[in-house]
Amino acid sequence: MADRVTVIGWDGSPLTGAARSALSAATLVAGAAHHLALPEVPRGAERIRLGSVDLAARRIASHRGSAVVLADGDPGFFGVVRTLRAPEHGLEVEVVPAVSSVATAFARAGMPWDDAQIVVAQRRTLRRAVNVCRAHPKVAVLTSPGAGPAELALLLEGVHRTFVICEELGTDREQVTVLTSDKAADHAWRDPNVVIVIGGTGTTAVPGSGWISGREPGYPPVVRGWALPPGAYGEGQPHGEGLGEGESVQLRAAQLARLGPRIGDLVWDIGSGSGALAAEAARFGAAVIAVDADAAACARTEATARRSGVQLQVVQGRAPHVLERLPEPDVVRIGGGGAHVVTACADRRPQRIVTHASTRDEAEAIGAALAAGGYEVECALLQSVELDTAAWTERKRSVVFLLSGRRLESAP
Repeated sequence: MADRVTVIGWDGSPLTGAARSALSAATLVAGAAHHLALPEVPRGAERIRLGSVDLAARRIASHRGSAVVLADGDPGFFGVVRTLRAPEHGLEVEVVPAVSSVATAFARAGMPWDDAQIVVAQRRTLRRAVNVCRAHPKVAVLTSPGAGPAELALLLEGVHRTFVICEELGTDREQVTVLTSDKAADHAWRDPNVVIVIGGTGTTAVPGSGWISGREPGYPPVVRGWALPPGAYGEGQPHGEGLGEGESVQLRAAQLARLGPRIGDLVWDIGSGSGALAAEAARFGAAVIAVDADAAACARTEATARRSGVQLQVVQGRAPHVLERLPEPDVVRIGGGGAHVVTACADRRPQRIVTHASTRDEAEAIGAALAAGGYEVECALLQSVELDTAAWTERKRSVVFLLSGRRLESAP
């Protein structure tokens, strides 16, 4: 019974001596069709087309002899090594790596990639991969059939990006194409491919950067923390007058805590006002669509995003009608609009909905709308008093009902 498997990465270049030695002794070889066609594969070896890695691992575990798995690029980077090392297979894995397809793609583009986000797009993760492309200025997407460049472009509708599409890297059919995202859906692309998605704000290098892979924590260098004070959001700016009603520091902190925005999420901020909450949600790594009926509020939100160095999509329009054409959200913050907007958002089934009310009657109506939509409702009365610490006298007082809804697993 085989208890050891050698995994060989292949990037189109000649195999190393270690790889050739392991392959020549193999009695079972698993890989894609183009791997099994390599001249170094022994003629007498059993060959397995690699579809399900889990099924291949079971076959390898029961094989009597020497097993080899061939994979594109570095098999330890979003590759087969993780599955083969699962405890239930009982396999000892030896890896002979090659250059990863992501590294090769960036090399072909002549770009550094230590500041890039890297995601895997499959049918079940495609939407989250697109959300990362919305939120970050440089993303490498490892695609799959049904979740390729065309599908990425279609779901990015309304967000301009540049695609660098690298097809069949390392083969004689390798091709690199650069085009705008609105043109990518008009082509048929060959698998396998890697897509580098670039554009938006924050694409320039930051002085002193380069100490950690991916976007630096806390970039851009703004005031440390979140739920920042009014002066951080437009006070005295051409488009801004500070925070509006329902955007207090304390309320915003509580709303963000209940939303929990994260990388891969899409946040709707309805009634964005100054854009303070939208910008802070984006600083957590989430993609954000900020909606407001007021053109001046949209301008303030765009200005806030620029100053914060984050990427937002701003949509002018009145809820709930404008929501019909937006992509599906993961979490929603409603800055105003009442129970009918809450109902429209609940129909889209986000995981969380957070809003506020000024009166108990309004809070009860919103709570009823959330419950009817299949949400567990939480309501708290928040009272905050801002003090002048020079004289320790009251400067400003606010009282508001904070409502949040968490979608029940059993909800239809």
